[in-house]
Amino acid sequence: PLSVSPAADPAVISPQDPTLLIGSSLVATCTVSPDFPLKAEDLYWTLNGRRLPAASYAALGPSTLSVALARLNGSRQQSGDNLVCHSRDGGILAGSCLYVGLPPEKPVNITCWSKNMKDLTCKWAPGTEGETFLHTNYTLKYKLRWYGRDNTCQEYHTAGPYSCHIPKDLALFTPYEIWVEASNRLGVAVSDVVMLDILDVVTTDPPSDVHVSRVGDLEDQLSVRWSSPPALKDFLFQAKYQIQYRVEDSSEWKVVDDVGNQTSCRLAGLRPGTVYFVQVRCNPFGIYGSKKAGIWSDWSNPTAASTPRSERGAGGCDPKGGEQNTTLRRELKQFFGWVKKHAYGCSNLGIKLYDQWRVWLQKSHKTRNQVGKEP
Repeated sequence: PLSVSPAADPAVISPQDPTLLIGSSLVATCTVSPDFPLKAEDLYWTLNGRRLPAASYAALGPSTLSVALARLNGSRQQSGDNLVCHSRDGGILAGSCLYVGLPPEKPVNITCWSKNMKDLTCKWAPGTEGETFLHTNYTLKYKLRWYGRDNTCQEYHTAGPYSCHIPKDLALFTPYEIWVEASNRLGVAVSDVVMLDILDVVTTDPPSDVHVSRVGDLEDQLSVRWSSPPALKDFLFQAKYQIQYRVEDSSEWKVVDDVGNQTSCRLAGLRPGTVYFVQVRCNPFGIYGSKKAGIWSDWSNPTAASTPRSERGAGGCDPKGGEQNTTLRRELKQFFGWVKKHAYGCSNLGIKLYDQWRVWLQKSHKTRNQVGKEP
């Protein structure tokens, strides 16, 4: 056995952990330490665990083997692709990480919102292409427009992969400058600066206490009531609301835009005997005189209610109606016959009473129809 220094590495790869642009070529070398009795012909290469073809090798000396890589693609993983030099028996002699990608692009589409004027959350897009194949850091920075120092946001990924949350210590009535810096192994890119006032980007919690109920016996209407966002009750602002609703067996929502600043609304033109899901959201515009349109809140949790079932006919002719009535009358006659035979004292219960009840029911429906048609 060889006497090898504990600190000696079996081999060295050069270049070590290089960073390259997509499409670049690379020649890497593996040189075995003199303390190890290995020659160039005893070595081979793998990239991400896959053996590279011998045709790409070249012996540059008794104990040095090179490999040529052409037109490199982006790294499969942001931590780098693994280029490894092996001995003939598969042992690992040395390794190197290849970082192949693109410099970051200028971040775009910065949008921000403040929840109840207590914080600020911003999100952005990484650029037109987006994928750099390299680990890219994004830093959101902000400062008061006319004075103050640069501040760095600390709470990232709160509203998605490209977002950051500033929880407190924000000034009102003073505009901020906000921008995003992107950096990776190949460079740095800085977004355009966005200027905003916290009062112009306020959103709220969804309206609370949403109740949906029937409007008496009206078969095509539901009443919706809700409470304004409590977090803004002490601030001077206007609000407008939207409602959306859908039937139980559909995923398509219908939006009611003209609710205004009322906290109730009646939905009309609905289907009788149908379950509806209803949601409400709020736009707190005009806070302390802001001229901006405001930002819609999230929708409230769905609230369900059903319209009354229709007692009227559909207006068409049911060809089987006569057959059903005949069958029903026959079954009722059989039933009342059994009652008369077996239940003494109930002789006043008969088909005549049933017919009288049906006449009353028809008159009742006719009266309701006439009332419903009045202007």
